[in-house]
Order: sequence, then C-alpha cells, then structure tokens
Amino acid sequence: MSPILGEREPREDALAPLMLEFDNNRLLLQLLGEHDRHLALIEDRVGVACVARGNRIVITGQPAERQVAATVLRDLYKQAQAKRQLGKAEVEAAIRMALGTIAGERVYSMADEGVTIQMSRRRIAPRSPVQAHYIEALRRDDLVFGLGPAGTGKTYLAVAVAASMLAEGRVDRLVLSRPAVEAGERLGFLPGDMREKVDPYLRPLYDALHDMFTGDQIARKLESGEIEVAPLAFMRGRTLRDAYVILDEAQNCTPMQMKMFLTRLGENSRMAITGDPTQIDLPHGMKSGLNEAIDILHGVEGISMLRFTDSDVVRHPLVGRIVRAYEARAKTEGKG
Repeated sequence: MSPILGEREPREDALAPLMLEFDNNRLLLQLLGEHDRHLALIEDRVGVACVARGNRIVITGQPAERQVAATVLRDLYKQAQAKRQLGKAEVEAAIRMALGTIAGERVYSMADEGVTIQMSRRRIAPRSPVQAHYIEALRRDDLVFGLGPAGTGKTYLAVAVAASMLAEGRVDRLVLSRPAVEAGERLGFLPGDMREKVDPYLRPLYDALHDMFTGDQIARKLESGEIEVAPLAFMRGRTLRDAYVILDEAQNCTPMQMKMFLTRLGENSRMAITGDPTQIDLPHGMKSGLNEAIDILHGVEGISMLRFTDSDVVRHPLVGRIVRAYEARAKTEGKG
C-alpha cells in the first residue's frame, strides 16, 4: 500500500499548497515528532511552511522547496512503516538526501533498501546523497577513494560494506590498516606486545567494527585471521587475495607507501582508501601519497573517487560548522 493516499497541487497556480494525505495516524504522529518538532525542522531547513490537519500535511512555498519537503515526509513515513525510530538525526539525514534533487542528482532516500547495509546488529543507511553514491561504488568497484573531512562517514561506511561482504562470504577476510604517523611507524619504544603497541592508532577502525559485529565475534574473527587490523608498515611484501582491504587516514602515507599499498591488491580483492587531503600530518615538505595517487589515478577504469564536503558531515551539526570555519580561514590565508 502506498504511504500517501492523496497528493494534490493545482497546475494553474505555481504557489498553490501541496497536500499530502497519509493512511495511518499513529505513524503520522511519529513523523511529526513531539510537538511537531520534526515538521518545524523541515520548515527551517527547506524553507517551506507545513501545517498538519488530521491525516494531512499541507506544504506551502516555492515549487522546488515544496517537492523537497514532500520527498522528506514520504521518506520518513516509509521509515516509520518499517518500524524504525525517527529522531532529529533521521530528519536531518532525510533532508540532506532530498536536497540532492535540487542539485540535479539521482533521488535517494534513507528508506531505499538498494543503498542500505544490513548487518545482524543494525541496518546502516546513507545520510547524504554522496554517502549513497559511495556505498554503490564500494559494492561495485575494485578500488574506491573516499575523500573529505572528518565526520562524513567515509571510513565507517567502508568498514560497513566490507563487513557485510565478509558476512555474505563474498570475501574471505577483512584487512584494516592505518599509517602510524604519530609514532613515525617506529613502534618499538611503546610498552606492551604488538597488539598493545598499535591499538591506539587503529582504535577508530575497531570502533566501527563494534557496530557491525559483537565483541565475541570480533575476537573470534581476529583470532582466525578473518579480520586483520595492522599498521601500514606491516603490508609490505604481501599479496592480499580474497580480501576487502581498507586504508584509513591515507593522507598520511608517503608516495612510496601508497604505491606499495596499492600494489598489494590480489585476486578477488577490493580496496577502499579513505582520507582528508587537507589534513596532512607528515613532516613539513613531505608530499602526501594520497594526493599524488588522486592525480595519477584520476579517470582510470575501475577506480571511483568520491568527494565529501562539510554538507555531508553526519556527526553533531556543530562539526559541519567547524569544518566550514576552518576552510574559510584557510582560503583567507591562501589569498594573503
């Protein structure tokens, strides 16, 4: 059954209200949020006015914005039908997805099962159009670069897609790596065994894994070798077959390290390389292997490069504003 019973917008009046009619008042209450706070958020972000009347929502505003608001409301209602919780984060995400229509992109929604990742512990849905394209690329291509600022989900989604392929038996193992730049790849001075030495640098990857598998599952997979988490220096000399390999914080690789890593790709394997080209922690004057790889590999068949921006930040809304503030400062200093 369609979630919307009726939709009316007179053709002769471009500013005439758009009316959506829903068939389940209980689900409609979830969509609206407590004291209509979800509706207020849509009004503020999209630039429309919405009024709930019984099982109908009347949307007024410019035609393009009306359609965006309608797309958001349909998406949220479908999620409510699927018994998913609706909160501010879900509303914000649905708005980001719908705004892709204004930019001329393919219309995605958080309710679209074609771009979701279903794990035993949770269902992971994209929260921006770029994230949706990214998930598609991670499933389709052998080598994918996820480029952009912190908080855009580029590493988390790569781990999620890789974990789902491991669970489905499409790859035999999952290999996660990062350059341990803070220790200069020289870890011997740190206390403890090798796992204890490298854990501080690889913790973000473990954090993502814990959303995909239980602690016991991770421990068993680490013990069996189905999951391997290791510093980049440990990749030298290996050929990785039947694996999904992820390199995180790749902006901190040297050109030699990046070439070494890329040439580890073996039969029936895939790679995802994530990083922020603007946040390089290498010694001053040393070129980033990520930036070099972007230049060299641009346009090569079988390789996708997805670029995230501050509008794709899915952490606290303040993170996006912080990223924009730093970018504005960098541009100002560049002009000076």
